[in-house]
Amino acid sequence: MTELANKRIAVLLSGGVDSSVVVYELARLGLHPDCFYIKIGPEEKEEWDCTSEEDMEMATQVARKYGCKLEVVDCHREYWDQVTAYTMDKVRAGLTPNPDVMCNRLIKFGAFHEKRGHDYDLIATGHYAQTERDGEGRKWLTTSPDPVKDQTDFLAQIYDWQLEKALFPIGHYVKDEVRQVAEREHLASARRKDSQGICFLGKIDYTEYVRRYVGEQAGDVVELETGRLIGRHKGHWFYTIGQRKGLGFGGGPWFIVKKDAAQNLLYVSHGYDPATAYSSQFPIHDFHSINGVEPPRRVTIKIRHTPGYLPATLQPAGEGRYEVLADAPIHGVAPGQFCVVYDADHHRCYGSGEITV
Repeated sequence: MTELANKRIAVLLSGGVDSSVVVYELARLGLHPDCFYIKIGPEEKEEWDCTSEEDMEMATQVARKYGCKLEVVDCHREYWDQVTAYTMDKVRAGLTPNPDVMCNRLIKFGAFHEKRGHDYDLIATGHYAQTERDGEGRKWLTTSPDPVKDQTDFLAQIYDWQLEKALFPIGHYVKDEVRQVAEREHLASARRKDSQGICFLGKIDYTEYVRRYVGEQAGDVVELETGRLIGRHKGHWFYTIGQRKGLGFGGGPWFIVKKDAAQNLLYVSHGYDPATAYSSQFPIHDFHSINGVEPPRRVTIKIRHTPGYLPATLQPAGEGRYEVLADAPIHGVAPGQFCVVYDADHHRCYGSGEITV
């Protein structure tokens, strides 16, 4: 990282262990990056538990330890106007959105850049991802050696100019190594648990997040094969295609296999692993190529944040559209999910497209 010596670097410091180790990694090179804490928080602080106070305390300690400035950047309005609007529009339509994906494009590398990041050459984050350049000088998003923590799927909608400014100082580590560095350096966040919630929203439960903005609306739960009414639900937006746990419908097990948003109907299939919960072929649209390179025919894909990469073939189907032919049936393919596309060796990430109905 000697090429960083003359670069102006901003670090997005959240208070978690990953971004804390980012500051250490840069500081050990003799660099003193400016640190920024992005403030979001829930709209109704009295309603939702928020960890922002603890986050800020941890971030302050790390910045002070390495002699870095720390500035709070308020992106509250941009988050609720952009990421929340995207999420709620999708769930109302019966789709399965990923707010964390859009948070990276719109907030971490978007709104922050507009407010402060434009003053810097590079924006460093604690993502588990890497980058490389090819012979033509193009910068690629590449996977981390930690298959469980790899976050390239959450970055697959960023723009080429955002990737140009992105720096991932811990991307070559696995999680255990990051923890070990934090312990050795006595960082305050060393033993802090990873956030399991929505990007920036701390302990807020996704179901409560949706209920807050979309509300509840009772509807029927119908067995797909027979048309038999098997129960009622409080809104199709609380359920995901492929979901089995937490349904609360009698006579199970049941899987959610289809949604009718217009009629507020949920279709379920009976059994422990019904064939109706799997798909081998599905279309994607609005494919976003991060650096403008179209993907090859033989690829690996992800449709959710899991350690595995699934081999598949892509068939072009028009502008920004592809038909995905998976080598094996995939469980829980849901319209609105992002299908993230990698090369056959799941090393380079080409980008992602939204799964179509």
